[in-house]
Amino acid sequence: MPRDVIMPALGMAQDTGHIVAWHKKAGDAVAEGDVLFEVETDKATMEVEAASAGFLTDVTAGAGADVPVGDVIARISETAEGSGAPAPDATPGAAPDAENRADAGDDALPEGHHVIMPALGMAQDSGRLVGWHVAPGDAVAEGDLLFEVETDKATQEVEADRAGYVAALLAEAGEDVPTGQTIAILSDTPPANPVRRRAGAAPAPTAQAPHPAPAPAGKAAAPKPAPLQKPKAAAPKSVDGRILASPKLRRLALERGLDLARLAEAGLPQPYHVKDLGELERLSAEATAAAAPTAGAARRLTAEIDGTGFAELADWLAETGEVSETAALAGFAGAALGLPATVAVARPAGTMRFAVPTDRLGDVTETEDAPGLVLRDLRGTPLTGVALGPEAAPTVTLTRAGPRLALSFECSADQMTPDAAIAFLTGLSARLDEPLRHLL
Repeated sequence: MPRDVIMPALGMAQDTGHIVAWHKKAGDAVAEGDVLFEVETDKATMEVEAASAGFLTDVTAGAGADVPVGDVIARISETAEGSGAPAPDATPGAAPDAENRADAGDDALPEGHHVIMPALGMAQDSGRLVGWHVAPGDAVAEGDLLFEVETDKATQEVEADRAGYVAALLAEAGEDVPTGQTIAILSDTPPANPVRRRAGAAPAPTAQAPHPAPAPAGKAAAPKPAPLQKPKAAAPKSVDGRILASPKLRRLALERGLDLARLAEAGLPQPYHVKDLGELERLSAEATAAAAPTAGAARRLTAEIDGTGFAELADWLAETGEVSETAALAGFAGAALGLPATVAVARPAGTMRFAVPTDRLGDVTETEDAPGLVLRDLRGTPLTGVALGPEAAPTVTLTRAGPRLALSFECSADQMTPDAAIAFLTGLSARLDEPLRHLL
């Protein structure tokens, strides 16, 4: 079936995009990723790529046209003759009515500034709403955080581009919303009946409680029965197994080695935010304590080396660009552990996993496999040592000890024998101290 090509939103406050030029003409064959056209806003010019293969048809706006965000300007069809569907309406060059073009004809929606689902990538059709940071009726200032959106490539926090009041929220956490579709409305004055509903659902304005009728004269008012508690709606959760969480919480959980799945397993409602970090730490501690009796005694070994040799190697790798320092660390650790190996290198900025099939650094590649060893690189932090206890995989931590390099290795008794643990840390220390021993 044909696929619409829409005018993307390159910014939160963007209402239109200016078509600079088309790189394909109607009837041309296109492959996925081919550049279709260039679009310009007041802040940027970007190339828009085809999201699928086919033929470019039903082009409704030419170069020089100003097109409202979200409007269909072409289609990618199975044949060069066209999609067979009526061409989308468009008036090239016409100024959009940004306040009213979305949800046109829906009289139940309040008036105000429309906030749309942004496009974080050129081939993006929709964005998943991770969660709202505002509620209907809230006052917001310019720059206040409104919501978080997730695509297959990025998660982004979206801020208000103007001050106002939340008059409508038109999507719920966990929903996939087409790019360019209105998901909120900001009004200039406090809304009398703010609206909240799911994307595409019927309007659901906030109901006003009726005033109670006065009691007849001379009679005492009957005691009011306790109000019935309306059951709360089920908390939104991912339908495909993904966990909905804010970027900041994801980063903090990664830095501290915490698994967000523990919150989901505990039945806590999604999406998760930084306020849930304490509960995540508590659940992780309980899980660690519960596993301790079966994990066996903990093993902890430490070593200290000069570190100059590896620092010089890292500088040389940076100059050549053939192998990254991160991959080199994984290669040394995997060789010391025993080949083939899978090593995760964890830093405060994030974690990367590597497959180490041989002792050649050039053979080290990224992977998604579960690691058999974690190398935690804390050289850029003020920490000089760690003693965190056994984790899911044996873990070696690098820290600075003055001008020298300190290594702390921890594992449980069932993960590695004493002789194997000693051999591993000895071998890794030797490789980092004298890298040529590993390379030659």
